[in-house]
Amino acid sequence: MLEKIVYRGWENAYRLSNGLVELVVLADVGPRVISYKFVGGENIFHEVAEQSGLAGGTEFRLYGGHRLWVWPEVERTYFPDNSAALVSQPSDSNLVCFTAPVENAPPGSNLQKELEISLEESGSRVTVGHRITNRDTHATEFAPWAPTMMKAGGRAILPLPPRAPMDQDHFQSVGPLTLWSFTDFADSRWRLGTEFIQLLQQSNPSGRFQEQMTGIFNPAGWGAYFREGTVFLKRARVAPGAEYPDFGCNFEIFTNSEFLELESLGPKVQLAPGESTEHKEIWTLFQNIPAGEDEQWLKSVVAPLAAADEVATLTIPAE
Repeated sequence: MLEKIVYRGWENAYRLSNGLVELVVLADVGPRVISYKFVGGENIFHEVAEQSGLAGGTEFRLYGGHRLWVWPEVERTYFPDNSAALVSQPSDSNLVCFTAPVENAPPGSNLQKELEISLEESGSRVTVGHRITNRDTHATEFAPWAPTMMKAGGRAILPLPPRAPMDQDHFQSVGPLTLWSFTDFADSRWRLGTEFIQLLQQSNPSGRFQEQMTGIFNPAGWGAYFREGTVFLKRARVAPGAEYPDFGCNFEIFTNSEFLELESLGPKVQLAPGESTEHKEIWTLFQNIPAGEDEQWLKSVVAPLAAADEVATLTIPAE
């Protein structure tokens, strides 16, 4: 299931495949899960073509694919993770571990990031473990953040908290809908519905701002991306009562003219020196899904995929 390969100029990349789907993980940089697709199909992740094969240096690069980030989005978040990761595979499991060097140069804050990736022997399900360890001599506060850069031309889908009429049991708010300075719900890329939010990726957006972003508290714990008959679904455990970033968001979506990001976040943590926090996602890929865009399509086509895959959430252990 694991093969070391050369991938678009990177000498140390690793392909995981079970015959149905395959992932490619970069170890020369990042690490990044740069590709996730059906065997013989098209990568559902965005790749930054002009950065292919690059490594080293002090310039921050996105590269593409899936990465482990840190909230809040400040200078230290943009640590240039351009160095090689250590790759290991425990003999008694199908996990593959990618451990980045400690971020001990400016603007880093002595954090160490690790991805643990496990592809099931059949089907498309992937478990991605994100671990961050505080290697500093001082305590630090942050939240783990897991953005996935999706290939252009699709749409992100987030389920809203359950709807109900106003009565004595429904006086309180059920969650945030957060705004950035560039969020404009008049932009044609937004679809704000009764039970779902959709954000379209467009290469030539006509709105006031190139970028659009929002976040919600998502008790269902899943988000999806639909593009040309393929659905990418990611799940993350919801911690009731935890303090989440950005006024309480555990899922966020972002787009510009090049890609869209589907992001999950873990709760805020205060880590003493040597302590770690973990955040897990479970991914599933579906193909030959009929196209649509209205709420009825979401309820009859996309939501049942998430419901059928709901057992995945139960396998995500508490952090």
